[in-house]
Amino acid sequence: MNKLLAVSPSPHVHSGESVNKLMFNVVLALLPALAVSIYYFGLGAFVVTAIAVVSCLAFEFLIQKYLLKVTPSISDGSALVTGLLLAFNLPSNLPWWIIVIGALVAIGIGKMSFGGLGNNPFNPALVGRVFLLISFPVQMTSWPLPIESRAHYMDALTGATPLALVKEGLKGGQTMSAISEHIPNNMQLLMGSMGGSLGEIAAIALLIGFAWLLFKKVITWHIPVSIFVTIFAFTGILWLIDPAHNADPFFHLLTGGVMLGAIFMATDYVTSPMNPKGMWIFGIGIGALTVIIRVWGAYPEGVSFAILIMNAFVPLINTLVKPKRFGEEVKKNG
Repeated sequence: MNKLLAVSPSPHVHSGESVNKLMFNVVLALLPALAVSIYYFGLGAFVVTAIAVVSCLAFEFLIQKYLLKVTPSISDGSALVTGLLLAFNLPSNLPWWIIVIGALVAIGIGKMSFGGLGNNPFNPALVGRVFLLISFPVQMTSWPLPIESRAHYMDALTGATPLALVKEGLKGGQTMSAISEHIPNNMQLLMGSMGGSLGEIAAIALLIGFAWLLFKKVITWHIPVSIFVTIFAFTGILWLIDPAHNADPFFHLLTGGVMLGAIFMATDYVTSPMNPKGMWIFGIGIGALTVIIRVWGAYPEGVSFAILIMNAFVPLINTLVKPKRFGEEVKKNG
């Protein structure tokens, strides 16, 4: 016999999907938000995105070829998606060398140190983003203003994000009615009229990407919806109890990284639970932690930290909600 029988674990049903196809659809889903960020921030958005993408591709190639001694897999599209998501978590005036460092941390530490795609317990782009936030807090929190900064890059006009304005205003004893005069309304937030990271400024563009991912069945609705519902319910309760010192739930949904994180980062196959019940637990945890950090924590934003914390709980969640094996005997009391 020249051929041996190949035995492998389930599942054995071929879906016709591939990593390349899935990543290609994620890239397509990110294009509306990328177009909006370039419209609002101009050259800076393009430069940051290009540097992040090229750096992630280069580091993955170099690490696999010369350190791990394996065939480079940059053609699968995962490094491209990591680069885009990293860029979407950065301000448009960030110096190029900081972007390169973020890409090295995202690929080298967040992904390759665990064995590459499929083995990383944490979202690589968020690992890079949080590292930069902790290491370079001034540069990472100098947010260019939309429109006014389109013709500039390094010398862009900067200002606080809506979340930071609310955080500082409440800390200074102001009420929401007074703070609301200095922040965009919900319609402006939906369309992108605010400072922030490249991928945080236009909820409508991210929702278009969400619809595309659902249509192509790249992701399911469970994680994003559970995050949205939890944040809306949690902040809604706080707002009803004390509207003078708490922002309304729509403000929390439309600002910061909620849309970007819930749709494109929390849904990462490798770092999220494997079935709907686990996804609900995962999403509720992210939503609750986000609100806790925003309302009572030191940072005005908490989505990145919330997702990374819940990434660490994914193995426990999978163990908790693991379905019974086919044919397994169920013990009955009595």
